Amino acid sequence: MEYQITTRSAEETMQLGQKFVALCKPGSTFCLTGDLGAGKTTLVRGIAKALNIKSVVQSPTFNIMKVYFDGDRPLIHIDAYRLADVNTDIGLDEYIGYETGITVIEWPEFIKDLIPETAIEVNITHVQDNVRNIKITSDDKELMEGLK
Repeated sequence: MEYQITTRSAEETMQLGQKFVALCKPGSTFCLTGDLGAGKTTLVRGIAKALNIKSVVQSPTFNIMKVYFDGDRPLIHIDAYRLADVNTDIGLDEYIGYETGITVIEWPEFIKDLIPETAIEVNITHVQDNVRNIKITSDDKELMEGLK
C-alpha cells in the first residue's frame, strides 16, 4: 500500500513523524530515503518528540547509530551512508526491529541485507524551500489507514 503527502514546513514534517509513533507497533522499522537535506532527520525529530525523548536528535552520520533511551520507548536512529562498500557485520542487526522501540534507518540501501520485510519505506523529496513530497509504502494496513 502507498500513501503520499506534501508537507510545507519542518513542523509539518515533524508532525508526520509524531503520527507514525501513534500508529506504528513497537519494533517497527522505518527506512528513510531522500537526498541530503531532504528532511529525513527532521522526520526523526518528530518521532523523538512523540516518544518524549529529551535528547537533541541529530543525524548520526559520523557515529552511524544513536540510541535514545530517555523517552517512552527506545529510538534507534541509524545513518548507513558511511557503510557503502563496507562489511555491515558490525552488530546493527541486534538493533534493527528492536522489539520495544522504533528503528529509523537513513540510507537503508547501504545495508539492504539487514532490513526486515516488514519495514516501512518513507521517501522524502525536496520540492522547494520547505515543501517536501513524502511517499510512504507499507503492508501495515493499520498504519496506512491511519495516515489517511
